[in-house]
Amino acid sequence: EDFITLIFKAMMKDALNSSHSVSSSVQSSEQIEEMFDALSYIKGASLLLMLKHYLTKDVFQAGIEVYLRNHSYGTAQSDDLWDSMNEITNGTLDVKKMMKTWIVHKGFPLVTVVRKGKIISVQQEKFLYRVEPENWTSDASYLWHIPLTYRTNRCNFTHCTNAYLLDQKSGM
Repeated sequence: EDFITLIFKAMMKDALNSSHSVSSSVQSSEQIEEMFDALSYIKGASLLLMLKHYLTKDVFQAGIEVYLRNHSYGTAQSDDLWDSMNEITNGTLDVKKMMKTWIVHKGFPLVTVVRKGKIISVQQEKFLYRVEPENWTSDASYLWHIPLTYRTNRCNFTHCTNAYLLDQKSGM
């Protein structure tokens, strides 16, 4: 429950236009200190949980093991983690490309799902809780690669969860 509470507090901050991205280039030590706040840590943890759920626990664990083995006793950058995950997925998914959309953009998407008969469409847009005129910038070009999982009534005991990567403004 505590983690869920922290996630919602971080999302409230991240839903403001004055938010910041999880990862960005810095020029001074002050900027480094500004980056390491609750938003960065909680959003970062949430993004790793999202990735773990999408890749499956075993694939994610294998990617973490490759990352730790390749960078033990050394330094690493965020791309190194994504590269390790790409190594495990054997090119079936560009984890780096997907995760960059989450760590470089501030905020998060609102996904709208519409069902018309048997057709389901999804659409994404940047979610803003409250527009702050003094910090307003247009984020219309933001596009996330959103891993969506779903179940249908065709579920059997070996395969219940399906996955879809929404990497455009809308899709079916």
